[in-house]
Amino acid sequence: MKRILREVFGYDAFRGPQEAIVSHVIAGGDALVLMPTGGGKSLCFQIPAIARSQAGHGVTVVVSPLIALMHDQVGALHEAGVAAEFLNSSQSFEEAAEIEQRLLKGEITLLYAAPERVTSPRFLMRMDTLYARGNLSLFAIDEAHCVSQWGHDFRPEYQLLSVLHERYASVPRMALTATADALTRADIVQGLQLENAAQFVSSFDRPNIHYKIVEKQEAVSQLLRFISDEHVSGSGNESFHDSGIVYCQSRKRVEEVAERLNKEGFRAMPYHAGLPADVRLANQDKFLRSEGWIMVATIAFGMGIDKPDVRFVAHLDMPKNIEGYYQETGRAGRDGEVANAWMTYGLQDVVNQRRMIDESTGSDEFKHVMRGKLDALLGLAEATDCRRVRLLAYFNEDYKPDGQIRLTCGACDNCINPPDIWNGTEVARKLLSTIYRVEQQSGLHFGAGHLMDIVRGKATDRTTQYGHERISTFGLCADNSELQLRAVLRQLIATDALCVDAESFNTLHLTEGSRAVLRGEVPVLLRQSLKQTRARMPSGARLAKDDASQSPLDVASQARLVLLKAWRAEVAAHHNLPAFVIFHDSTLRSIALLNPTSTNELANVSGIGAKKLEAYGEEVLAVIKRRLP
Repeated sequence: MKRILREVFGYDAFRGPQEAIVSHVIAGGDALVLMPTGGGKSLCFQIPAIARSQAGHGVTVVVSPLIALMHDQVGALHEAGVAAEFLNSSQSFEEAAEIEQRLLKGEITLLYAAPERVTSPRFLMRMDTLYARGNLSLFAIDEAHCVSQWGHDFRPEYQLLSVLHERYASVPRMALTATADALTRADIVQGLQLENAAQFVSSFDRPNIHYKIVEKQEAVSQLLRFISDEHVSGSGNESFHDSGIVYCQSRKRVEEVAERLNKEGFRAMPYHAGLPADVRLANQDKFLRSEGWIMVATIAFGMGIDKPDVRFVAHLDMPKNIEGYYQETGRAGRDGEVANAWMTYGLQDVVNQRRMIDESTGSDEFKHVMRGKLDALLGLAEATDCRRVRLLAYFNEDYKPDGQIRLTCGACDNCINPPDIWNGTEVARKLLSTIYRVEQQSGLHFGAGHLMDIVRGKATDRTTQYGHERISTFGLCADNSELQLRAVLRQLIATDALCVDAESFNTLHLTEGSRAVLRGEVPVLLRQSLKQTRARMPSGARLAKDDASQSPLDVASQARLVLLKAWRAEVAAHHNLPAFVIFHDSTLRSIALLNPTSTNELANVSGIGAKKLEAYGEEVLAVIKRRLP
């Protein structure tokens, strides 16, 4: 396996638990692998696939949910000299039939296919044939959290994959995901019948990602300030902005934000399920293959997006749960360089997410679990302590960057710019009392805006119409800002001291949990609205690496890097692949710094395997000598 790692993929050593996983699977063991985005999950099944194929065990079938991901991973394997193919709906019948014939002839080492194809009768018949010949080596089920109804991206077709164990019991299986809490993990084990599988759980920590969460005021303006402050270099016509992803909850919002970003001089594209398939594919390809584009998208975009240089992920609306937030923010900084995860949220986000849960067709148990997951995310957003510590605790992990448990990371907004805390218990009691008195007076319920007008003492047409200026709580919170009141209401909704009636125009209702707050038995502690200050990631928070890719470049090395990137772009375009599939930025940086003069010296650079050395070695040497062939 170390020979394959070096010769095929160009790396001298495994990272983290990779070696233990690869060894276990090569020996025929089942595995459940939880490894964060950018941690090297693909190698965990690609190396066993190659090793077991060389040992005569046949083909590895990789279950993958996305066409784009299949194309890029197969392209990357071809670049490394591995016999890999995919089967999906983008191919003609003749193309698929040819691949199936090669499959039966034993000419393919890894075959990628979507779950609905893998469980189709035609495909199962092909696998029956391979199984009977002893040529079915391994099943690798990527994005395995999709099997769980508790996961953030449930796909029913994944549940049909239990047929793999029932039909091919002796073939080892491995399930891989970047995100799964304990409940989702248990569902994966049960749904895929992996009760006897070894579990390999890596740290969920992404030390190079800086987390920042702000209260929503003017969300798009806040986003523009964030990108301009943190992700634009140069000025005027020479300015350049980083690649990033902006997530919005609705398709309409995606279109509006993409249009606004373009008007402000950024290069942005929309992506959502309502766009024609060819437009979605074209936008995705442009994002993957080019630098300096911002993708504005719903959560329809992102799974399996293997773009290493995404410098920021921004959420303009709060996700459903921490798993979704973690998965989406994890698409930033896959190259180990500093990246930002930025989110803005407000009371309406909480109301909208609660309404979607309440209106869903799920069981009472499902709704209860989903409310708990939403509350955990709200708790992360409202937190006054370290974001990273909170995030890892959700996945039952202590923050231990140096082997010792730490309570601060020094690289999130709360650590860099600690917020002030205020006691909102009395304000909460006044708001709840207002809801009670309004209902007693008129038998009606109202939304947050009207209730805040009452406690702030604002006489409006509605307060006058219903006589609410005569209520005893009128004006009792005149000294509190609307931001403070909305923060209190968020907390009350999150802790079930208030509920939202979506069918009655999002009106607020008291619950059994209201009593304890009204009695003063439950404190409501909140963060002051964050000061609008910049909080950049400290340079020392950068992910440490032990190779030349992180060393500073002198002027000559920078010039070589520019030439190498230009050459890589041409090669990638010719092969119809993202540039990083040819060589990662870290590999180009190492080449630029080391300035090799022979293929033997080039072979020592991390990320250059035998096939790539043969294919590109002389060209690379010519580029850095400034004489393109």
